[in-house]
Amino acid sequence: MKGFVFHGPGQSAWEEVPDPGIKEPTDAVVRVGAVTICGTDLHILKGDVPEVRPGTVLGHEAVGEIVEVGSDVRTVRPGDRVLVSCISACGRCRFCREGSYGQCRGGGGWILGHLIDGTQAEYVRVPFADLSVHALPSAVENKDAVLLADIFPTAYEVGVLNGRVRPGDTVAVVGAGPIGLAAIATARLFAPERIVAVDLAASRLEAAKRLGADAVADAREDPELLIADLTDGVGADVAIEAVGVPESFELCTRVVRPGGHVANVGVHGKPATLHLEDLWIKNVTITTGLVDTHSTPTLLRMAAASRLPTAQLVTHTFPLDRMEEAYDVFARAADTGALKVVLGEQSHEEVAVRAA
Repeated sequence: MKGFVFHGPGQSAWEEVPDPGIKEPTDAVVRVGAVTICGTDLHILKGDVPEVRPGTVLGHEAVGEIVEVGSDVRTVRPGDRVLVSCISACGRCRFCREGSYGQCRGGGGWILGHLIDGTQAEYVRVPFADLSVHALPSAVENKDAVLLADIFPTAYEVGVLNGRVRPGDTVAVVGAGPIGLAAIATARLFAPERIVAVDLAASRLEAAKRLGADAVADAREDPELLIADLTDGVGADVAIEAVGVPESFELCTRVVRPGGHVANVGVHGKPATLHLEDLWIKNVTITTGLVDTHSTPTLLRMAAASRLPTAQLVTHTFPLDRMEEAYDVFARAADTGALKVVLGEQSHEEVAVRAA
């Protein structure tokens, strides 16, 4: 088969790789029907995630069809159309028993496209299939479902839930890329008074308005002043960091009110300064997190009921074999206007099952 392979910082290719097979009785093999590219994949290509070894197939989000399962798999079978979660869960370790699947110590966590071959390929082996894939209702299309593999649960859990968004809050979302936009959409579920989006790109600020932001600010034009004006000088109740650079994190710590929450979602490749000389007296709570995907079943039900604006985030679609072009378009989002790119999208009726 073919897959998108990381060969070191700045080096990657769509090329022939070995077909995956069942290695453990809890595995499933999925034929990929739709896959997307994450900002984390760009961090990997830049060398920000040194755990990823050269030769690894990238990708941790996919929709597809089960073609083979191990002897211990009970919840899915060949022919089932499924969502492949970005997080794998052994289901037995302390953290899995607490629902903290992202911290799995039994061989799971974020492993696809990180520690083992991922989803940006024609087929993918998914460990711990009973807890790591979700059967899809027919009402949810591939291009919508694939956004529930990572960005929506990440934005919702690590941003909105960790940030403790409540009715009447002012929520500042710093970064209006896919994660930030999904944070805006899911923060609205809690009826905040206002959501303020901050970004450098005018196209992304326009997207933020469409997704429900009440005010937007160019990051170069003193967003602190706007947030202060909107809150009578108090500051945001919740500041969600959705970029992953020091400037955006430090901005969040400046705009949050005393007693407020800073929820860091972005993947950081270098240190950010924590200004405790200013924050020690403000009773500010700062959270970090890797998504656990415990919310995925809830989000799937909402998507099936058309309660999530998933389709609005998909700006480009490509055949699977144009992976390199799709990466270029996604990496140059400021020029191309890309939010989420979906590859290989096809209706599930068209997915052929490979003979085992």
